[in-house]
Amino acid sequence: MKPGIIIAAIAAVAAIAFGVYMIDIDQTEEAALPDVDVSVEGGNLPEFDVETGDIDVGTTTIETTVPTIDIETPAEDNRTAENQ
Repeated sequence: MKPGIIIAAIAAVAAIAFGVYMIDIDQTEEAALPDVDVSVEGGNLPEFDVETGDIDVGTTTIETTVPTIDIETPAEDNRTAENQ
C-alpha cells in the first residue's frame, strides 16, 4: 500500500474517533408513533439534549532560526549525471 493512503486512513479514523468523543447526546423523551384509527392523534418526536466539546483556536507568532547549508559538488571531468 502507498504511504499516502495509509496516512489518509489513519487521519480519517482519528477524525471519526475525535467526532464521536466530542459529542454527548442524551435522549430525554421517548418517541411514540401516532395512534391509527378512524381519527388520527398526533405522534411524538423524541427530544435530545446535546452537549458538544469546546475548542479554542488562536494564533501565536514565533521566530525560529533556520540553519544555512552550503553544498559543494565535486567537479568530475565536466560530466553531468545525464551524460554518464
